[in-house]
Amino acid sequence: MNLQEFVGKFAECFDDVATSEFKAGTVFKELDTWTSLMALSIIAMVDDEYGVYIKASDIKNSETIEDLFNTVKRHQT
Repeated sequence: MNLQEFVGKFAECFDDVATSEFKAGTVFKELDTWTSLMALSIIAMVDDEYGVYIKASDIKNSETIEDLFNTVKRHQT
């Protein structure tokens, strides 16, 4: 798993935002399209793509996509 791949997978969860809008430093909770439903989509994507279960608190404690990437990386075995 690498950061750029993760950013791309993260961006794919958003239908109404161009993938070019997403960078490692994007503060995803500030996006207009960010909702609790998006959080669930991200949790599902991480589970499907990386076999890692993250909690809502992991998302809550992350500011940027890179923060979340680092959380997922820590949970990988």
